[in-house]
This record gives sequence, C-alpha cells and structure tokens, in this order.
Amino acid sequence: MTRTLPLLLLLLLSFPAAGLQNQLANNPSPYLAMHGEDPVHWQVWSAKTLELARKEGKLLFVSSGYFACHWCHVMQRESYQNAAIAELLNTLFIPVKVDRELNPALDEHLIDFVQRTQGRAGWPLNVFLTPEGYPLVGMTYVPPERFRVLLGRLQKMWHAEKEEATELARQALEALVAQRQSQTDDTPLPNKDLQQSFLKTVMLMADELAGGFGQQNRFPMTPQLTTLLEIQARRPTESVEQFLRLTLDQMAAKGLRDHLAGGFFRYTVDPDWRVPHYEKMLYTQALLASLYLRAADVFKQPEYARVAQDTLEFTLREMCGNSPGCVASFSAVDAQGVEGGYYLWKEKELKQVLDSEQLELAQAHWLLDDFENRPEGVLPMLGVSVEQLARQRKQPVSRIREQLAKARKRLLKARSERSLPVDDKRLAGWNGLLLTALTTAADQLRNQEFRTAANRLRDYLLHELWNGRELFRAVHNGKPMGQASVADYAYVVQGLRNWAKISNSSKDLELANRILRVAWSKFHTDKGWLSGSQALLPGMPSVKAQEDGALPSATALIMSLSLTSDDEQLRSKAKAVIRDIRLAVQDNPFWYASHVNTLLASPANRK
Repeated sequence: MTRTLPLLLLLLLSFPAAGLQNQLANNPSPYLAMHGEDPVHWQVWSAKTLELARKEGKLLFVSSGYFACHWCHVMQRESYQNAAIAELLNTLFIPVKVDRELNPALDEHLIDFVQRTQGRAGWPLNVFLTPEGYPLVGMTYVPPERFRVLLGRLQKMWHAEKEEATELARQALEALVAQRQSQTDDTPLPNKDLQQSFLKTVMLMADELAGGFGQQNRFPMTPQLTTLLEIQARRPTESVEQFLRLTLDQMAAKGLRDHLAGGFFRYTVDPDWRVPHYEKMLYTQALLASLYLRAADVFKQPEYARVAQDTLEFTLREMCGNSPGCVASFSAVDAQGVEGGYYLWKEKELKQVLDSEQLELAQAHWLLDDFENRPEGVLPMLGVSVEQLARQRKQPVSRIREQLAKARKRLLKARSERSLPVDDKRLAGWNGLLLTALTTAADQLRNQEFRTAANRLRDYLLHELWNGRELFRAVHNGKPMGQASVADYAYVVQGLRNWAKISNSSKDLELANRILRVAWSKFHTDKGWLSGSQALLPGMPSVKAQEDGALPSATALIMSLSLTSDDEQLRSKAKAVIRDIRLAVQDNPFWYASHVNTLLASPANRK
C-alpha cells in the first residue's frame, strides 16, 4: 500500500482540479478560438475565474495577445502546445487566455505593470497574478525551456512564501497606482510653454536622418506626428517640416508599406523602415490615411493624398470586402506559420510569374534583388522611379506604367493563391477611426466611392454596434461581443461627428452628442478616467489623462469633442477638468501628444 501512495498522488496531480478543461474551442474571438485545441486548460477572463483562483489558492497565469501577433503564434507553438508545459500550467496554475482587442482595459492595466517593472512590454503579454488579483511578475515572449523552469520556480516560491508574496504584490500595486496618479507640478503651463516643451521633447527623440522616433524599431506613432503636423500648420518651421516630410516619405517608400496591394504594416523591426512586423491592423490603415490626408493639405503635396487614397482603397477592398464594416487584422504569419510568407518573393517565383521585360522593370522599381542574402524572400519597396526607368530605357513613361501595372496584376494574382489568416471580428472603435478617414477623404478628395463607403459604415456602426443605450465592443458573425471601452466611444463619436458635418445631418450630430454623454457617465469619475466599465482587479487604471499608444488617447479625443460641441453640458464637463489634465500631461508631453493637441487647438482653451 505504501508503495502505491506516491503513484496515486502523481496520478491525481495529472488531472486538473475541479474538472477544468479548455474553454476556448469555438469561441467567437478568432484569437481565443485558435487556442481551443491547446492542451492547456485555458479559462476565459471572468469573475468566475477569479473566484476559482481564490477558492483553490492558485496563482492566475493571464496570457494576453491578439490574432495577428507573430510572437503570440510562436509561443503557442513552442509552449502552449507542449504537453509537459501544459501539464505544469494545468496542475499548478489557473491559466487564462485574453484577447487584448476585446478586453483593452485589462490589457492596459497589465501592460503598464510589465512596462514599469521590466522596462519594456509587448505581446504576448504574460502576467502571474495572486488569487486576489495583485500582479506578481510579468513578461513577454519566453523560450519554452526558460518558461518551464520559471513555472517550477514560481510554484515553489508560492508554496513556501504565499503570504509574504501576496503582501509584497499588494504593496507594489499600491505604489504603481500612486505613481500613475503622481504629478510634479501644481502650476499649469500656458499654451506657449506647453507647445515649446512638446517640440523640444519631440525633436530630441526624432531621428533626423532616417525619420521616426528612437533608435531601434519604427512605429508610425501617428498621435505624435499628428500633433506635430497641426503645430506646423499653425506656425511653420523649417526643421519640423523637414522631419515630418522625411518621416512621411520613409513610411510611404520603404518596408512599412505594402507596395503591391496597398496598406501599411504595424511597424518595422529596424530603424531604417525596411523590415516590417507583418501584421496589418485596421487602425493602422485608418490613422495613417488620416495623417497623409492632413499632410497633403498642410504641405500642398498631392503624393501624400495618393498614399492616403491607395491605403483606403486597399482597406475597403481587402479588409471590408462586401461588408460595410472592416475586419480587425491580417496575421503576421501565413497559413504555413511563416512570418511574412504571404508578402515575400523568391527569384524563382518572380521568373515564373513575369515575362522578361516585366521582371526587369519590377526588380528595378520594387528593389526585388539581393536574393542570396535573403533566402526567406524579398519584400517589394520603392526603388527606381517610373520616370527614371523611362529615361534609362528610352521608352515613353506610359509604356513603363503599363508594364508595371501588368506586373503588379500578375504578382497580386499569384499572391492571392497564398493563404493569409484573418481576424474577422469587427471592432467598433477601429471602424470609428475608419469612418473619420473615409469622411475626410470623401470631402478633401471629392471621392464619391469613399462617401458611399462612409455612409454604409455609419449605418453599420449604428445598427450593429449601438443598441440605443450603449456601444458593443465588437461584432462577429452578426453577434455582439464584449464591453465597449472608452476608446470605442471616443472613436465612434469622432467618426459620426465627421460624417454629420459632410452630410449636414443635425440628427447624427445630436446622436454623436448623446453617445458622448454616455461616455462621460460610464468612464469618468472624480478620480479621473477609466478605460473600461468593468474593473475585476484591484488597481485598474483611473487616470486624469490617458497616454497615447499606437492609437490616440481616447480621453484626449473626448475632451476635444466635448470642448468643440454645440452642447453646453458637454463643454462644461470638459472645461471643469482642463486644469487637472494640463497638470497631468505637461511633465511628459511627448506621451500625451493628443492631449497637447487638444489643449493647443481648442478655442475654449487658447491662451
């Protein structure tokens, strides 16, 4: 009997407590559903899951990511589909999978914790929480062997020092919350000084040789560029113009952009804009289209308008298709799991698809060369211009354009035979951003196609994602999904207001005000702004002003929309908190660019 006891204990440990099993199969979120066959017994994020962790006294392992994320796919393949690692997660922890696009408030809270404790953050975002909901330790991608060792060490620590670890995590969270709320000055800067501080910070971080900000990877950072562009429009300076033009030209000409089908990737992994992370996000298309439209107007540069038009045509054709609303994203990896595989070309493939003249022109115009050093394939980028090719070959420009158009058509036909996974949920906020871009393009370019698309998208948002009382976060297969965030309200109201202006619809203008009032009631408290209306964890962010990220700050947009509203109640609400917001943003204006833009531009707040 004594010999069989250890074996019995081992067998008991091999089964999940309380009969847990993977809950993600057939989940309406494409990202969660792709984890439905993992041997990990993934739970969905809910109050019930938190209660389960408290009942069993286990650490929660919360893994947040999104469908298009390359490293999310890698960690799934290496760790979450690894039987030994799955056994550890199932036995020792309560594993939870989160679609960050459906639960942005939770993701924002956890990524802030990892950023402040590790110095950097991203996705997949993996955080261990105590049963009470205090973050204990967090990380991004971890190789499988290191991850396996980490799981064992964490469990030993938790078993031996549960009370001490819980208290330390609680104290750390309190310090984090205090840090979020802190400000170093109680004297608001006037607009002139705020603008000067912003410009100084921006130009210190600007790469004046390659464009963009920082010294490593390159994100578009549209909130900062937008604010810089608005300052340039009001008060032009040569140095700012040169930097903006350089950045806009680099993004349009190099690897951030898809030069065959149109549209932009999320970011590049190098400082020279050449090697993208191959996700295509709806918000990237909407924000960059709006940025290039504004740049075309400020600099009187038609080429920027053509970039915007090309981007919106791609978005409507590929991301919307026959639907008035657009999908969330295209994956960074193709159906075979190869990052960028859908977009890269090998020399043999080009020779099979193009005739000899088209091949020569395509290789020169799209820099399709250096195959020996890039065995994975080459990404098209702008090379020799059409005009230069015409001069070199002593041929009419029209002939070169015709041949390149034929080459593009053939390449796109060949590329369409490849398979690219799609996250086909339709997010309210991101489609709201697209509505703004479409209405701006329809008005500025006098484009009837964009006006029709904007009208259809307006109807879709109001019929499918607004029930007359509140917004839904997303729609998938015709069914609403998730709680809308403050960003959803801000972006939808902005799009609806823009549509109301070009359509002269007083009804839509009033509806925009109504939705804006709902946003104030749901997300604003005497402590500041909440990102979501349901806070299951202690210490979920409540801030005077939200920072910009890849997307513009929702609270800055709500302030701008309220200050410029014809509704006195909305204007009064915004005016009442302006001082607090100014104090919150003036120490780090670069990361609050959208708030800076609102403070500088608002007629109710100019000094």
